[in-house]
Amino acid sequence: MRDSGVRGFHSISRETSPKPLWQKLQALQCHFTWDFEVVDKVDAEHILQTVALKVEHTEYRNRGIYLATKAYLYHLQGRYKEALASLQEAEEALKRDHPTNFSRQVLVTYGNYAWVYYHLVNYEMVELYLGRVHQICQSLSSPEPYSAQIPEVHAQKGWSLLAVGLRNGEEAQRCFQTALRGDASSREFQAGLAISTFARWTRSWSDDDRKEAARLMGDVVHREPSDMEAKMCLASLLKFADPDRSQALTAEVAQNSLNPDLLRRAHLIYSLHSLPRAIGLLQQAIALAPDYHLLHYDLGKCYKKQLEEAAPEEREEILAAALESFQKAVEADPLSIFSRLELAQLYGEQAPLRAEEMYQNLLEELPTASKRCQQAIYLHWGDFLLHRKGLERQALEAYKAGFVASDAPVFEWKQLRKRLMNLARVFKEDSQMDEAEAIYQVLGLSQH
Repeated sequence: MRDSGVRGFHSISRETSPKPLWQKLQALQCHFTWDFEVVDKVDAEHILQTVALKVEHTEYRNRGIYLATKAYLYHLQGRYKEALASLQEAEEALKRDHPTNFSRQVLVTYGNYAWVYYHLVNYEMVELYLGRVHQICQSLSSPEPYSAQIPEVHAQKGWSLLAVGLRNGEEAQRCFQTALRGDASSREFQAGLAISTFARWTRSWSDDDRKEAARLMGDVVHREPSDMEAKMCLASLLKFADPDRSQALTAEVAQNSLNPDLLRRAHLIYSLHSLPRAIGLLQQAIALAPDYHLLHYDLGKCYKKQLEEAAPEEREEILAAALESFQKAVEADPLSIFSRLELAQLYGEQAPLRAEEMYQNLLEELPTASKRCQQAIYLHWGDFLLHRKGLERQALEAYKAGFVASDAPVFEWKQLRKRLMNLARVFKEDSQMDEAEAIYQVLGLSQH
């Protein structure tokens, strides 16, 4: 267990608060004691955008836990008025969705209330919510005074982990497996297990995980044919194994869903066969959520793909559309590093001085950026140095700095490795063996 102050966010010293109170808070089951990977305030803001869409469009009776998750994210930004308002909404949603077992469903929300008031140094309200949690735990005959090992809490942790990011799929999967051991008949727990297994596959890319996720998701779709989220997940799982069914499921989502995030995911399937169709779907999603920056970002990526095969007379119009899309993405989310990198890359064609200024601004943000964002910055900066300025050795230094920033096998790391391998080959062909060997050492390889 840990304090809710994550990686430099708002926190209160335990020495300044009553020790028994601190110990009780640590015993709670809630977002403040669960171990979430929220990297920084930028990450928190991005997650808030996606959680807001989940609150509005969820297929399941989990709106309350999403609202409680929002409260935790607001806390990370020091926005306690919004955090309390979100917890009040969470309570109301739980009462509507779970009138017969509200007390079992509200434990996590009450725990969040206690922690928020603790950070506001309102110990009287902390005691009030600790008392409510204790009363519920007593009624459940829990051996622990401030926690209860019940299916509802395990499932809520699972939904919360998925809301924070698909990277938490494996841990969320364990939560739903535990919940199902307590209530095997719950269709929502079964859906949660299927979605978390899908999330696990998006990180492992294991064919065994894909098959298991497809089996579980297929069962959910069979039981709940109106579940558009399950259909979209299944479409992604079958993208290459059964492309015809994948396309059919995607078409159903595109025709029947008003969830901008599902439409965004659907465009990825369409883009394999028809960029115009994918672009049309993103435009449809943007009409529903014009401030959702990822929709503009993905639209810009589609236009970039079109540029690769565009006739000379079409390039200017498509490039302008791509620039406009990435500009809107940046306007919707000025802190988005990936949107700014895409914009800088496109400006490299028309306005290299403006592109270089953007890269310099991004380089200044390296110390506070996540490891993946650091690698993306070094990758794009290195490409600019190499291809726009012809500065081979400076590009090499950028690629090396990015490569050693993290060894997580994400897309950017793989691209940096590829760039370094290419430069090593160039040096070798030019008989610059020492330079080639130095690159191989960075890559952890022997001389080729």
